[in-house]
Amino acid sequence: MKILAIETSCDETAASVLVGEGDDIKILSNIVSSQIQLHATYGGVVPELAAREHVVNIIPVIDKALSEAGMSSETASSKLDVIAVTIGPGLITSLQVGVETAKVLSYIWKVPLVAVNHIEGHIYSNFIDVSPVLPALILTVSGGHTSLVMMSEHGKCKVIGETVDDAAGEAFDKAAKMMSLGYPGGPIVSKQAAIFQKTGQDSSIRLPRPMLYSKNNNFSFSGLKTALLYKIQKDTTWKERVPEYCYEFEQAIIDTLIYKTIKAAKANNINIIMLAGGVSANNRLRIQLKEMVRKQLPNAKLYIPDLKYTTDNAAMIAVAGYYKALRKEFTPWQILKTSCNLEL
Repeated sequence: MKILAIETSCDETAASVLVGEGDDIKILSNIVSSQIQLHATYGGVVPELAAREHVVNIIPVIDKALSEAGMSSETASSKLDVIAVTIGPGLITSLQVGVETAKVLSYIWKVPLVAVNHIEGHIYSNFIDVSPVLPALILTVSGGHTSLVMMSEHGKCKVIGETVDDAAGEAFDKAAKMMSLGYPGGPIVSKQAAIFQKTGQDSSIRLPRPMLYSKNNNFSFSGLKTALLYKIQKDTTWKERVPEYCYEFEQAIIDTLIYKTIKAAKANNINIIMLAGGVSANNRLRIQLKEMVRKQLPNAKLYIPDLKYTTDNAAMIAVAGYYKALRKEFTPWQILKTSCNLEL
């Protein structure tokens, strides 16, 4: 089965081609056109600008993905079996560009469509080049979402914990903006934190670990952001201590994410754990999660996607779409719609 996948949920225009048979999956192409530089000036994604850029980039990106997979727009109709497209969650104007493009291609090429949840796509980044057994517990961490998901089998996911306010990635962006570090915040805060880490010193700054000992599996990072603001407002030397502040802020988020994940895995007797989402690119999170799983869940296996599949991309949408196509969960182009608040 060959699948063309399209992803335009936020500010990356992406397309990918996958070929699969059973659990044997190969990514033939994975093209991403990023808008980071465009939105960096504004300190965050501007929806109208993002949508305009998607309109400009979508066809060239698809053409390149097809070309790298040995196809063209003229031969795609005879070589493709399915078109997968992200329908949500995300920015509605961005999503519409990808969905409307997929609908037109489905009509012209006579190729069936599968609708993919963006978060489910992130989860399926763990199924590229490997075939994890299920059930699994997935920590999904991105700019707009932070949640713990139980996946009992393909197509069956249940959210058992989620953020009640800011997502982890959003908290990183706001912290970076607070300290005038730029956008996107996650990589910048992480880079600054690494500077302090190299000194080998212990941080004298203490920030809270929100909802760490709550009885549920939910997260909250709004209070952490506020705590950081109060700290730097009272510290006249904070500008000289930015790496240390970033180190403590990053560690507070990591501690919370890992503690909640280990706790949920133990409570649900789960031995397969996955990390997914844009924040899964964070090196300290990857290292420390591996270490804590090794120490506290010695019989568990941890899956972490390759770095190129952590941020928004279409390969993950292709894999999620592939498993939906195997179950014949097709959506006619006439009724395919976007859903910016789509839930798992």
